[in-house]
Amino acid sequence: MTTDNANQIWIYDTTLRDGSQREGLSLSIDDKLQIAHRLDRMGIPFIEGGWPGANPKDVQFFWRVKEEALQNAEVVAFCSTRRPGIPAAEDSMLQAILSAGTHWVTIFGKSWDLHVTEGLNTTLEENLAMIRDTIAYLKSQGRRVIYDAEHWFDGFKQNRAYAMQTLETAIAAGAEWVVFCDTNGGTMPHEISEIVRFVLNTVQKTPNASLRFGIHTHNDSETAVANALAAVMEGVEMVQGTMNGYGERCGNANLCSLIPNLQLKLGYSCIEEGQLAKLTETSRFVSEVANLAPDEHAAFVGLSAFAHKGGIHVSAVQRNPVTYEHIDPQRVGNLRRIVISDQAGMSNVLVKARNFGLDLNKHDPASREILQRLKELENEGYQFEGAEASFELLMRSALGDRPQFFQIKGFHVHCEQLQGMTNALATVKLAVNGQDILEAAEGNGPVSALDAALRKALLNFYPVLEQFQLTDYKVRILDGAAGTSAKTRVLVESSNGSRRWTTVGVSTNIIDASYQAVVEGLEYGLMLQNHPAQAPVTA
Repeated sequence: MTTDNANQIWIYDTTLRDGSQREGLSLSIDDKLQIAHRLDRMGIPFIEGGWPGANPKDVQFFWRVKEEALQNAEVVAFCSTRRPGIPAAEDSMLQAILSAGTHWVTIFGKSWDLHVTEGLNTTLEENLAMIRDTIAYLKSQGRRVIYDAEHWFDGFKQNRAYAMQTLETAIAAGAEWVVFCDTNGGTMPHEISEIVRFVLNTVQKTPNASLRFGIHTHNDSETAVANALAAVMEGVEMVQGTMNGYGERCGNANLCSLIPNLQLKLGYSCIEEGQLAKLTETSRFVSEVANLAPDEHAAFVGLSAFAHKGGIHVSAVQRNPVTYEHIDPQRVGNLRRIVISDQAGMSNVLVKARNFGLDLNKHDPASREILQRLKELENEGYQFEGAEASFELLMRSALGDRPQFFQIKGFHVHCEQLQGMTNALATVKLAVNGQDILEAAEGNGPVSALDAALRKALLNFYPVLEQFQLTDYKVRILDGAAGTSAKTRVLVESSNGSRRWTTVGVSTNIIDASYQAVVEGLEYGLMLQNHPAQAPVTA
């Protein structure tokens, strides 16, 4: 756990509980353990593991995580206050919490009188007793308690006196942390500031001198990060959130934005500098485990967070990155990227050449040829900012440095439908080392059949193709008004198990566009393997 100091902000991650309530997100026990270990390595002090007793998966997670001890983080169990009319010591929910064996427990209670009378269907007095009894009982069992004041801001605005009673009850019962929750996500930053300031100036910490405050915000108004920062500026010391902002409805406060903003912009201490440099890889790891596509435009950690497309921007960044970058991307483990598009200038082309390890300068005639060809192709509908493998092949063609592993002489695709099932047969004719090859293969669609036929024809010459996989296939209609005659752009992502690359094809025939992208994908993968090739293809 990080060292306590006057400028410390304690990060509380609830990805495994609140984050997993995102629609379409489901984490297995092993998934949760993998994420917990990654968060632990990043130095997160508190990791909320779930609600033991609410479902069998969370119970097993707490058993397993005790066997795989974390190095930095405290694992926290989460639960509500006792139920109305049931003594805390007899409530089975709290027994499950104790069985989880965590040192810290987070309990949420009702702050809003509307939720007490209509949600719990009990009295305001009984709700206060539920808060008091639950915290006191857990303290008597040797647990340290974090109290989440659910719907705090709505409750405060509707009935300030009662909301303050709930808070004071939790403090008197022994809660060490009191966390203000914007559960509905509808509060604005200026309201957060005003209300937090009022509470911190009003609440008497005695008899609980160790009392500290935290913030938990949701993103329904797109202000979760701003709201959390506003609360910190008013004096709270704990920030609750999730990796990538995952969570119910519109999500929770995004720790991938909060941590660097707090540490790099506002000067607070959250995690070590070396741990902060793991932020991008951790963000993407969590995305992979959750089986959700990473947000390429996410602040700090997105693929495009430090991408430069305009020629003037690229030229300036090459001289001084501060001109168009608010931080050094390496501080959060990200990288600067130069994007190639029809807005590119010579600076973009030269930077990409260096990235590809190609010897190119602005006086080289090939430089102008590449730039001109780029703009012509993008005018036809090609998109190289999302298909850098195709752009590298284009550059190598202009430089006479593009290896030719095979030559396509023709292909044919036939589809038929039998008993409601569509089957495709592809035939390809190609040449390798002067030898003509004719091969056919079936697939569940024309692209699948074409890919299978190409691999079948080439496998004897290039056994490494067995490692290649087509991992993504995207189609976009470029001029929808043309109907079935519309020009189509196809992006194909391929992988060899350790690297991924994307190629592009454009045609009024979707099969032809797919063929272009698939062929270049195979060609680029073979080039990565440093296979011996025939003489380079001239531009």
